[in-house]
Amino acid sequence: MSCQSPASCIIAGGGPAGVMCGLLLARAGVRVTVLEKHRDFLRDFRGDTIHPSTLEVLAEIGLLDEFRRRPHQEITEISAEVNNHRFVVGDFSKLRTRCPFLALMPQWHFLDMLADVARRLPTFRLLMETAATGLIQEGDRIAGITAHGPDGPLSLRADLVIGADGRHSTLRTQAGFEVVELGAPIDVLWLRISRKPDDPHAPLGRFDAGGVFVMLYRDDYWQCAYLIPKGGYDAIRADGIDALRTRIARIAGFAQDRVHEIASWDDVHLLSVAVNRTPEWARPGLLLIGDAAHAMSPIGGVGINLAIQDAVATANILGPILQTRAPTIDELRRVEARRLLPVRLTQWLQVQIQNRILAATLEQTGPISPPLLLRLFNAIPALRVLPARAVGLGFRPEHVELAAVPPAGAGAIG
Repeated sequence: MSCQSPASCIIAGGGPAGVMCGLLLARAGVRVTVLEKHRDFLRDFRGDTIHPSTLEVLAEIGLLDEFRRRPHQEITEISAEVNNHRFVVGDFSKLRTRCPFLALMPQWHFLDMLADVARRLPTFRLLMETAATGLIQEGDRIAGITAHGPDGPLSLRADLVIGADGRHSTLRTQAGFEVVELGAPIDVLWLRISRKPDDPHAPLGRFDAGGVFVMLYRDDYWQCAYLIPKGGYDAIRADGIDALRTRIARIAGFAQDRVHEIASWDDVHLLSVAVNRTPEWARPGLLLIGDAAHAMSPIGGVGINLAIQDAVATANILGPILQTRAPTIDELRRVEARRLLPVRLTQWLQVQIQNRILAATLEQTGPISPPLLLRLFNAIPALRVLPARAVGLGFRPEHVELAAVPPAGAGAIG
């Protein structure tokens, strides 16, 4: 097993939480190594909703203009259709923030942008095709990780290890963290269908007896989520692809003439929905953030936003400490204390929507009527800002407080 030079901080996982946290720490002069197990960030059917609070973070570090120069769509409202009646359920244009809109950008483009910027920093290192495999423990403290990269096994030592390696976190398992499952009565089939020039632009959720179909605008195609009962995939697949196309056509509205584009099961990707969290996020020398600490439902597309907020809070709290020494367990727990309440509130809201609206719709066999809340949104447009704020800003939006340290002979980023 080969040894690498130690870093002040090792981050396992190159998703939004890991790359953003690495960028923020490195711009403050902390030595950071980020590990990403894949060769690149190019994996389809990942969350691609960039919320106003995340756009605010980009503005605070000087990257908003760079973001907006890259291909994306900006959306000011989201809507739902029930029995072909349309209801606007969120109006982002009324939010008091620098960017009062949702931005839709494929996650691999977003991560590429962050990684491109971070690589310019002398204290940042990104190891692709390198997966964390275990923890190095000295006494009662985590002192680094073992990993496997393109050239074989390696060990990396650090003052702090951050586990941002997703909902199936290896580091979380290795450290023995408890995971509390909150339950999810749904799974999601991800697929895409083409978009025509006269199609609407706003994300749309269509509800009908026994079905929920969500469509996200992606320039020349729609990324779609067809909701199914938890564990129902095998039965749906056994019915055949023709039966799936028929089910989707029944609820796809203006796009029903394009369901033939779902040519085979290779065009359908199962997302097993989970909502869970760890009651504790820290051990001496180790901190969990993002999906490793709390898996979110796809409702509202808020998973990326929560991950970014975790990263900002981590950098704000631990960055000044990592500039000089390793953080104590009490200091690591300050991140958990800061972020646990908004996670709990968001997950509570997601569970209510899952159980009371989505699962109930999937079980419905007869005609459904629009809920009172949807009718209120149409009758009193001012109410539409409330769900927009819950989705777009969250319950505790974070702001970048950790100052950048100019590299020698260069200016700071942001």
